[in-house]
Amino acid sequence: MISVEGLSVEFSAKPLFTKASFVVNDHDRIALVGKNGAGKSTLLKILCGLQQPTSGVVSIPNDTTIGYLPQVMKLQDDTSVREETQKAFSHMREMKESIDRMNQELAERTDYESADYLALVEHFTQEHERYMMMGAENYEAEIERTLMGLGFVRTDFERPTSEFSGGWRMRIELAKILLQKPDVLLLDEPTNHLDIESIQWLEQFLAQSAKAVVLVSHDRAFINNVSNRTLEISCGQVIDYKVKYNEYVILRKERREQQLRAYENQQKEVADMKDFIERFRYKATKAVQVQQKIKQLEKIIPIEVDEVDNAAMHLKFPPCLRSGDYPVICEEVGKKYGEHTVFSRVNMTIKRGEKVAFVGKNGEGKSTLVKCIMGEIPYDGNLKIGHNVQIGYFAQNQAQLLDESLTVFQTIDHVAKGEIRQRINDILGAFMFGGEASDKKVKVLSGGERSRLAMIRLLLEPVNLLILDEPTNHLDMPSKDVLKEAIKAFDGTAIIVSHDREFLDGLVTKVYEFGGGRVREHLGGIYDFLQSKQISELSELQSMPVSRTSQSPQPSQGNNNYVEHKEQQKKLRKAERAVEESERKISDMERRLKELDQLLMDPVNASNMEFVTEYTTVKKALDEEVERWEKLSEELEQLT
Repeated sequence: MISVEGLSVEFSAKPLFTKASFVVNDHDRIALVGKNGAGKSTLLKILCGLQQPTSGVVSIPNDTTIGYLPQVMKLQDDTSVREETQKAFSHMREMKESIDRMNQELAERTDYESADYLALVEHFTQEHERYMMMGAENYEAEIERTLMGLGFVRTDFERPTSEFSGGWRMRIELAKILLQKPDVLLLDEPTNHLDIESIQWLEQFLAQSAKAVVLVSHDRAFINNVSNRTLEISCGQVIDYKVKYNEYVILRKERREQQLRAYENQQKEVADMKDFIERFRYKATKAVQVQQKIKQLEKIIPIEVDEVDNAAMHLKFPPCLRSGDYPVICEEVGKKYGEHTVFSRVNMTIKRGEKVAFVGKNGEGKSTLVKCIMGEIPYDGNLKIGHNVQIGYFAQNQAQLLDESLTVFQTIDHVAKGEIRQRINDILGAFMFGGEASDKKVKVLSGGERSRLAMIRLLLEPVNLLILDEPTNHLDMPSKDVLKEAIKAFDGTAIIVSHDREFLDGLVTKVYEFGGGRVREHLGGIYDFLQSKQISELSELQSMPVSRTSQSPQPSQGNNNYVEHKEQQKKLRKAERAVEESERKISDMERRLKELDQLLMDPVNASNMEFVTEYTTVKKALDEEVERWEKLSEELEQLT
């Protein structure tokens, strides 16, 4: 389909890659990988004709169609979602108009025996068959399937595109490209604005419906599930691995080990030659051998070793204050905007040290609940933030709050404390701000670079509750690995809103699923959640939990059932009273601990042993009561 031969690209006389040659075949699913700045996006632009190489040839047959999704594009705001998506079928509308014109001409003409008429009949038949084979009669259904697969609902179809965020409009552009069914799909970070369900839908689409795909993505699970071939840009070369991404990682490691052995042998050989030359340079009897060694040395081509990512660099959070046992407790929390209920009756207890994920379709309330926890917006119900909790919050707009007059290095230097200040350059390098990039002013950074810088800044602040809203959108794989390891080693508690399964895998032990106005708790990791979800019907995920009253047997079912029902209700009321009484005690003790905190912070009371003793006693009683509350809550749950 696409043949690339001797491709070289230079920027300011610095080569990105040289003499690259490869072929994109039908049914190839190619993952294009390499460190940031290696030239991945540039290569995609060259393949689709938007950019010219310094040298080399890209050959594309005239009848080959290419669909290209860039990371950033100009979007139209003057149509509805449906009308904008219908533009994908503009060629079909043109074909339909041509077929209608031919049909009209055939109806009007009477020279049935002429060669011209027979040629028109043949052309009409061919075009009509081609039109039907393209599924033109069903394109409205295809539009709906694709839009819903990418996360839209039917009520969105007639809404103006201007009402949607940039991420949702990028989904519309992706839908248009997929509906055009090009021979080659070039996708640059297609998952950045998709949730988990939409990513899985896109995986299935690319596996079942796409012809050839070349994609760039930092979502490791996504590219591994889609790819059957990997092109790596490294050391200015494009290396072709005929395997999927996970297998490429193993082969690349083996390749680099071979390179290292060859490099070490070459260095030893060079050192021996130089030693010989220095030893016998002025000895007449060795003059010929010395000249031979010098010529051999000049001919040696240095062996290059593939670039090593910085994933091995470990970032550790600074020590933080110990928070209360339960940093976040939600009791019947709800949020409405006018008549629209985002979620209701959210009950959630996050224990100290837990790492939990918030997942679900976009617009189901993940970020809204985060804002409730942060105290940024009002809500219904009771939401408690535990004792001594210090929150570190990362959201997309966090990057906009950076001081634009500072350099990258200064931004981090202002928050780094202790020994970690000596490692600022290593940390910046791990997050793609190595070398001269650390001297850039914040005001010249791109949106993605600002987000990464804001993330580093947050990681160095002493907090004990991390709340990260889509933290991996602008991070490459090595940087994500650094962040993941840092969170795993973090002593505090973390809430992570993310669609990146690979990032969440092995990191979180509990998943909260947002959907249908409810928040459901799933114990286990992200793949445990996904497996259980695939077993269930999709409609079950959106349905509301069964209420207590609807679960209770009704008296009309007979005398025995009525007695059982009364006994069940009696136990239920008793359990509810016990839980409520326990919650009241916990609330009273927490309030008293806050009062004692305030008293002990006053220097006058610093040595007051009566207050200290009371604080210790109340704290112990609170811990015991919380354990009792947990048991009572479990008993109540079994009864409902």
